[in-house]
Amino acid sequence: MNSPLQNIIYKFKTGNKLYWLIGINVVVFLIGLLLPVVDLYLRLPAYLPALGTYFWTPITYMFVNDGFLGTLFNMLWLYWMGQVFMEYMGEKRLLWLYIMGGLAGAAFFILVCAVLPEITHSSPFLLLAISGASASVLTIIVATATLLPNTEVVLFIWPVKLKWLVLIYAIIDLINIRGGGTGLIIAHIGGALLGFAYIKSLQSGGDWIVAITNLFKRGPKLSRLKVVARNNGRKTSSRSQQEEVDLILDKISKSGYESLNKEEKEILFRASKNES
Repeated sequence: MNSPLQNIIYKFKTGNKLYWLIGINVVVFLIGLLLPVVDLYLRLPAYLPALGTYFWTPITYMFVNDGFLGTLFNMLWLYWMGQVFMEYMGEKRLLWLYIMGGLAGAAFFILVCAVLPEITHSSPFLLLAISGASASVLTIIVATATLLPNTEVVLFIWPVKLKWLVLIYAIIDLINIRGGGTGLIIAHIGGALLGFAYIKSLQSGGDWIVAITNLFKRGPKLSRLKVVARNNGRKTSSRSQQEEVDLILDKISKSGYESLNKEEKEILFRASKNES
């Protein structure tokens, strides 16, 4: 029987996107402990002219967490909700949604800094530089709750519906934010809106992530949750199963995951595995 450490090592070796995201965050945190000055070059500045010099920060800020508890808090939420999200949407969407959510948070933060100078151009705000995985993590939480609002997960020892879990996260988030709280809240709003909009677009037949990945993919393009299953040596119709997946997602959105029967759950599971 494999030990927990062996399982983690195996996940890294097989390229599990969730474990790689957590690993990058932890490594950056450890580097920041040894070389604190590095963090200063990875945070997203509120002073817009500084973005011309630190142009990489809209990406790097989403991997820089403040303190041990902040890092632990973000990584636990990422692990819990990432597992649920991957079960239905696959690893590839988890990775891209994390990045897109972080970029949406950065973009919303930069936009607010640009259009509200009477607030953001105050001396304390100009010295602010935000960082943290929380905008990306909140994107995944909101996306999962939008897709499966009535699905229950066990939070410590209590079963909680995902739609209420978002509210719990938001309350805890507001309580725990220190220092540059205003900037982080702005970024969180951007990430949350992205997560909600992505799932609604997906349920309407669009998939931003597939569209983006296809721009960089050579050869045949991917399609949204395309399913190819084998039956007695023959491939089933990908089009008919695509329609089945769309119907299942609509059913989940309306009635929750618990309303699915065994066959529908198996179809959705195969679809997510195929996309991974």
